Amino acid sequence: MCQDYGIEEMTMLFISAKSDIGSVRDHNEDNFGFLAEQGLVVLSDGMGGYQAGEVASAIAVTTIFQTIEQLRDAHGSSSSSPYTHAEMLYQAVRHANRLIFQAAIDDRDCQGMGTTLTAGWFDNDRMCLAHVGDSRLYRYRGYQLELLSTDHTVVQELLDNGFYSREEAKNSAQRNIVTRALGVGSSIEIDIREVDTMSGDIYLFCSDGLNDMLDDREISNILRRSSTDLDYGVSELIDKAIANGGNDNVTVVLVRVGEARIQEASWLKRLFRS
Repeated sequence: MCQDYGIEEMTMLFISAKSDIGSVRDHNEDNFGFLAEQGLVVLSDGMGGYQAGEVASAIAVTTIFQTIEQLRDAHGSSSSSPYTHAEMLYQAVRHANRLIFQAAIDDRDCQGMGTTLTAGWFDNDRMCLAHVGDSRLYRYRGYQLELLSTDHTVVQELLDNGFYSREEAKNSAQRNIVTRALGVGSSIEIDIREVDTMSGDIYLFCSDGLNDMLDDREISNILRRSSTDLDYGVSELIDKAIANGGNDNVTVVLVRVGEARIQEASWLKRLFRS
């Protein structure tokens, strides 16, 4: 269900989210959550034998939130903290990587597990993005869809180096082979960037179960029709992915940026996929 949340005395966000097992898989290895008052959204897509991927993605989401809260408790709010949002996200993702890596060592059933991670932290007219793997973050602004994250995949590297055309990349059997994931090594390279936000922007966080099934045109058309109804947009995106094959779990989080207004938030809402 779509709800609106105040971030301290800053920008209003409207958030709607849903995860679906899809038509082929027998369990859901995606996870997502958000700390609404803080404007923090996290999405992960696990991988590994048995149900280890679900373990990895759950550790990632939980650890990001816990680490951010611990850093804020220890060092104060964003206005007084010596750490920027980028630095706190970086530390949180590194910590999640270490915990997943250690869990895979400690539990034979979890050996080889890993997860993607895409997190966005909204603050005033900025958003900090932390990204590992091939889950995605799009921005829909002025009827234009823009991909803000970069896929860490074999196919993307081949595309970047001119060995694949976009059509070849789209149809490659290797398109889901990731070159980075949390938990597969003791250290991890993390993409961190900041982007500007504007009132009316819609941000789409999704696992590859969405963008493998829908092209940019289909995504844009649905976002255009759902600019004032994020619940509709989330349902339409997932239903379309399933109608187009539903070959993987599919998770969607939509965030619409509202007008900035002075409002003291009174409670902290945390939502996890059940």
